[in-house]
Amino acid sequence: MDYFYNNSSREDSGDKIKKRRVISEIYEWVDAVVIAIIAIILLFTFAFRVVGIKGESMQNTLLNNDRVIISNLFYTPKCGDIVVISRNYTNTAGDTNPDDSPIIKRVIATEGQEITIDPENDTVTVDGTVLDETYVKPGQVTTWTDGTSGKKTITIEKGHVFVMGDNRGNSLDSRSSEIGQVDTRYILGRAFLRIYPKLGGL
Repeated sequence: MDYFYNNSSREDSGDKIKKRRVISEIYEWVDAVVIAIIAIILLFTFAFRVVGIKGESMQNTLLNNDRVIISNLFYTPKCGDIVVISRNYTNTAGDTNPDDSPIIKRVIATEGQEITIDPENDTVTVDGTVLDETYVKPGQVTTWTDGTSGKKTITIEKGHVFVMGDNRGNSLDSRSSEIGQVDTRYILGRAFLRIYPKLGGL
């Protein structure tokens, strides 16, 4: 009888230990999930953002309603970067209903650089080097949209960048006096990954 009692006590004790282990593992798993969720929220609050594309100015690189991830973590604008700009301007030339949506453009030149746009030869030159703009939508000619009909050269001011859309014939950007050179403080971040409708780099 004593043996049966002692054996039952051991079994009960073993069951309790197993239950404690299971409960402990569940708590650890829940704790890990909560920490991961908090980390993701913090990352997308302070380091990354998801931005929807509005308009056709970045065709064919990015299309209307695409979604991209941007980051401004330790970011300094560089030529060729696709950036999202927080300004009260629309993303399509000729749109008479401006709103507060951010716009997305490509950095063509940064502070101190000299940019020349020559519509006759359809060239964009930065610091004497003609850019190989394979990203520009086919069939588009790069012209000034500020009323200048011919070739013109400007120097980018300190703390500013010169941006253009890849769809040069349908983009409101730095070529227009309405936007002009963009203060880098308006740049929300660099777009580096498209996540919708399909995943892909930029």
